[in-house]
Amino acid sequence: MFLNSRLLDLLRKSQSVFVGAIISGLIGGLLTILQARLLSILIGDVFLKNAKLYDLTGLFIALLVIILVRSGLVWLMDVFTGRVATDVKHRVREELIQKIWSLGPAYAWGESSAELTTTVTEGVEALDAYFRQYLPQLVFAVAIPLTILLIVFPLDWLTGIVFLVTAPLIPVFMRLIGSISEALTRRQWDALRRMSVFFLDSIQGIMTLKTLRQSRQQVQRIRDVSEKYRATTFSVLKVTFLSALILEWVGTISIAVVAVEIGLRLLYGRMVFEDAFFILLIAPEFYLPLRLLGQRFHAGIGGFSTAKRIFLVMDQPVTNSVCQSSNTDFGIPSEFNLRFDHVSYRYPSRVEDAVKDISLEFKSGQICAVVGTSGAGKSTLANLLLRFCDPYGGKIFLNDLAINEIPLEVWRSWVAWVPQQPYLFQGTIASNICLGCKSVSEEDLIRATNLAGLGGWIAGLPAGYQTLIGERGIGLSRGQAQCVSLARAFLKNSPLLVMDEPTASLDPELDLLLEKAVLELCCQKTVFLIAHRLETITNANIIYVMEKGKVVDSGTHYELARTSISYMRLLESYGVVI
Repeated sequence: MFLNSRLLDLLRKSQSVFVGAIISGLIGGLLTILQARLLSILIGDVFLKNAKLYDLTGLFIALLVIILVRSGLVWLMDVFTGRVATDVKHRVREELIQKIWSLGPAYAWGESSAELTTTVTEGVEALDAYFRQYLPQLVFAVAIPLTILLIVFPLDWLTGIVFLVTAPLIPVFMRLIGSISEALTRRQWDALRRMSVFFLDSIQGIMTLKTLRQSRQQVQRIRDVSEKYRATTFSVLKVTFLSALILEWVGTISIAVVAVEIGLRLLYGRMVFEDAFFILLIAPEFYLPLRLLGQRFHAGIGGFSTAKRIFLVMDQPVTNSVCQSSNTDFGIPSEFNLRFDHVSYRYPSRVEDAVKDISLEFKSGQICAVVGTSGAGKSTLANLLLRFCDPYGGKIFLNDLAINEIPLEVWRSWVAWVPQQPYLFQGTIASNICLGCKSVSEEDLIRATNLAGLGGWIAGLPAGYQTLIGERGIGLSRGQAQCVSLARAFLKNSPLLVMDEPTASLDPELDLLLEKAVLELCCQKTVFLIAHRLETITNANIIYVMEKGKVVDSGTHYELARTSISYMRLLESYGVVI
């Protein structure tokens, strides 16, 4: 059976409700037995004892009450199990989202956002049938047949033996088919994850596809991926229907055996009619919980399979920096040194270190530039400084205090980040600029946008700062999106600035506009700059040259241009672009 201690632990906070559902179902099962007994007595009195209607009024009323109470218990059980499933899904989804948030960008970079979204939505939703149907039915499949056996054995030991021998056939067949269904369900889940990733990539790259005139070819690829998922889903359904047919067949044959052996003994007068009729009525109820468990067995498989992926995310280790709580007693000193002391880091999805034994240092008020080829580890250093991840070797110090000893919220309040490709959310221009700021005056907002070179353009818009833009900055050019990112940094006005060359790969007109804004932003700040352009780093106080995750040279631009082979190789390879 698909039981998992961690899945069962999810029931703890809803334990009382789940117990209520089980009690309702078990009482309903007992009332079913009582109903069959009353019905056998009623029919025996009418056909064998010629009882009159008024003599049976009490039995009829009792039978009606039992039917009504059973209906109410079925409804109550559905309410309880539905509440349990809803509570569990809500808690798991909240914990999963919080876990992904705690793991930070370092974990997300190694995963597909579409796959994680599918796990949070469809994966968690698959737990509904597991807790609503499979787990309660697993209890009923044991308790109700056992209760019927205890009642039937004293009445007719032969029928009890038939029940005892035939009942295990249903779980045996269920398990045999379940092993096939489990593999197919896992394939279906994997196909759904791959399809989600493919669809997201297609949607995000639709403009590129149209530019390259490949959109029609992509339609065929989407059709092929959808067809594979459809084929996998139908494979699961085929096994599901096949297992239902086999379980129904086994149950029907077993009931037929009971009916034949009871009928023969009743024919030869070796059994009382009321007992025989009662057993015939109760025989389908004996096999019904087992057959229902077989039908809901696939819900158990689905929930068990998706739970593996959910727990895989939940078991990812969280760095200490993410676990820090806020503490407003910390304050950044006016003069400080930032120092990487033998820092090493490896991304979870990789086998090699992204940076190895890095040591570098720069002072407050200085511009520290890091240069190197793609993959040299420049962005990893920025991620470590932003505390998107923590080093597994070495530490980063602010003076003599390791930055992971500073509460995360406090540290990030000291740091402004200007990425090369800023992320803009659906909403107004003002809300995107004010992202992360609790309270912003109109004067501060206008000042920040003017410094970023956006003021004149926004003033010319009909809705001004309330102009709506789409997800990922739809409606803005790349240069305008970069200006929004710079405006965020101006508005935050943090003492430490981390920049991934925002003016790289832009048109000359936008380049001049943004270059001026960048120079203005760097004034009177401590800057950690990932440099791609010669013009940006000539004024840097210290430049570190990286190769394959290591610092190979350091110095000013003019010093490195004379003494560093690696630096000169960069100059020769890219001309004015580094």
